[in-house]
Amino acid sequence: MLFNSPDFIIFFIFVVSVVVIFKYRKFQHLFLLVASYFFFYYTSNYLIILLIFSTLLDFYAGREIWKSQNITRKKIIFSISLAGNLGLLGFFKYADFGISQINAVGSSLGYESIPFLNLALPIGISFYTFQTISYTADIYRGKLEPSKTLREFALFVAFFPQLVAGPIVRAKDFLPQLREKMENFGTNRLSLISIHDRNLKLGITIMAFGFLKKMFFADNIAPMVNTIFQDPIGASTFEIWLGAIGFAFQIYGDFSGYSDIAIGAALILGFKIPINFNKPYFATSPSDFWRRWHISLSSWLRDYLYIPLGGNKKSSGRTYFNLIAVMFLGGLWHGASWNFVVWGLLHGLYLTVHKLILNKFPILKNNSFFKSKIGKIVSISVTQYFVFLAWIPFRVRDVDSMMYSIEKYVLIDLQFSEIADVILSHKLPVLFLSLFIILHFISYRKENMIDRISKFSIKYWVIVLTIIALMITFTYSINSQDFIYFKF
Repeated sequence: MLFNSPDFIIFFIFVVSVVVIFKYRKFQHLFLLVASYFFFYYTSNYLIILLIFSTLLDFYAGREIWKSQNITRKKIIFSISLAGNLGLLGFFKYADFGISQINAVGSSLGYESIPFLNLALPIGISFYTFQTISYTADIYRGKLEPSKTLREFALFVAFFPQLVAGPIVRAKDFLPQLREKMENFGTNRLSLISIHDRNLKLGITIMAFGFLKKMFFADNIAPMVNTIFQDPIGASTFEIWLGAIGFAFQIYGDFSGYSDIAIGAALILGFKIPINFNKPYFATSPSDFWRRWHISLSSWLRDYLYIPLGGNKKSSGRTYFNLIAVMFLGGLWHGASWNFVVWGLLHGLYLTVHKLILNKFPILKNNSFFKSKIGKIVSISVTQYFVFLAWIPFRVRDVDSMMYSIEKYVLIDLQFSEIADVILSHKLPVLFLSLFIILHFISYRKENMIDRISKFSIKYWVIVLTIIALMITFTYSINSQDFIYFKF
């Protein structure tokens, strides 16, 4: 059962509330585990079996890798773990995509088409398989001791706030927090949280802004993006720009909104999850963008793909190949479709060209111009021009529509007489987009804005939350959308 966005959020809040109100200290992590499986079952039904399979596979693989003194045996067990996880991910996510490619080649040679499997995509599978892979990889590298109990590891894999759409959490960050909590909980009494509790106030504030990003901004920008890219052929350059920028902020509000909800919920429950977004549209270079966007994925790709491939420690040519290969796989991770591959390859090209320029002209690395205000504006503008360009293939799957949109975006042909008409035809989404850009700018200029709001006195804090709730209430039912990353 996959909820639409409002239903999912209501159910999510319900589960968090039940865990907070009815948690007994001695049995807290058991109660969290039951709640996590309950949550996953009601979003995926029988596909919970896959989650359990990954949990059992990597728990026992991790223990055997740690105990073994034979390097060959370690490699075999680690390979089994990788094959199990990637096989699971590949079969359910990419089987029909592979069949479609085989059919395309086969039809040209006169062969009959292979029927599609039409498998349901298990929600969250791209996230929890990467979490369990990082667990066994860290044990194999000697950087992490295996989990002490199956129950402890199962909670790490299934922890419900970030289970279905990230952030991707690593065992080395989560398990020590869980163990510390259990060591400090020596009684069986009910654990109550005061409204003055720092984690509760901050967690609720983070969640509130996550809801605001998703339900107030992203969902109300979506209709404009859908209209423009539903059939973009014939659209003007300005319309394509508006659609690209609109989708850039839609997906940012949608995905970072969910990440904020997950981070806030985890904090309320006493766990700190690393941030997943850090003002990405103020990045000054392609590499800076990936230090700010989907941080848990980009750092995972760096540590478990880019560095094992050799990173930048080998020749320049090998470094460029590594960048493109990693971003190709990063694009494919997002979905079984060539448009995601194009998106990933574009970002691989951006990273490669950026590194090539810096290698050819090392004086640019610490050039004073790029540290000046004007230099930063230029760097941000150029970077975001290409980032927004890459969002077009991410959003538009039809090849002809994609190529037309990219051509219009790149070959600038602005008809200023049409700009006012385009804006008026999308006046409400443009208003939401403009407000969101302003909020993004304010958050860039005002560091720790959410943290400051969480420190308000109860009176003013409640007023802020009430305003956010009213903003959402009056708009969310109009254009409610499913979370974009539930599809990945």
